[in-house]
Amino acid sequence: MQTRLTINGQEHALEVAPATLLVELLRDTLGLTGTHIGCDTSQCGACNVLIDGVAVKSCTLLAVQADGKAVTTIEGLAPTDAGVEELHPMQAAFREHHGLQCGFCTPGMVMAGLEIVRRRGHDLDAATIAHDLEGNLCRCTGYVNIIKAIEAGAKAMGSKAGATTNA
Repeated sequence: MQTRLTINGQEHALEVAPATLLVELLRDTLGLTGTHIGCDTSQCGACNVLIDGVAVKSCTLLAVQADGKAVTTIEGLAPTDAGVEELHPMQAAFREHHGLQCGFCTPGMVMAGLEIVRRRGHDLDAATIAHDLEGNLCRCTGYVNIIKAIEAGAKAMGSKAGATTNA
């Protein structure tokens, strides 16, 4: 089936089998391996991507269901300006607050953090973040630094948005 998607700002017209999962298209066809397959049961959130700005587990969605949509993967968050890559504020917060250990769940956690900010705004508390991370699993940490990273990322995104609107 012919499927048209905008992935990380780039338009794609692809022929895909009807049963192809979005995560398979991203990883196997397009080589965007930052989106991880963790559980094959949609329980872990390692495969989170943004579709039209909303976090979705890409292992639960057929690629043809994303036809006409804008998909953002972890690779699409950091803008490249004149060949210099700058981390997205949420990615930078994960690095600064060590919101990772082995790193396998990190892309999905970053995308989940962006979803929490989209729904709840920039002023988040630890309890809200912990509650909203349900469905995103990390096998290495106690989530403490992940929660700190999302809280800091949300604040940084709010500061950046405020600076942009005042310019």
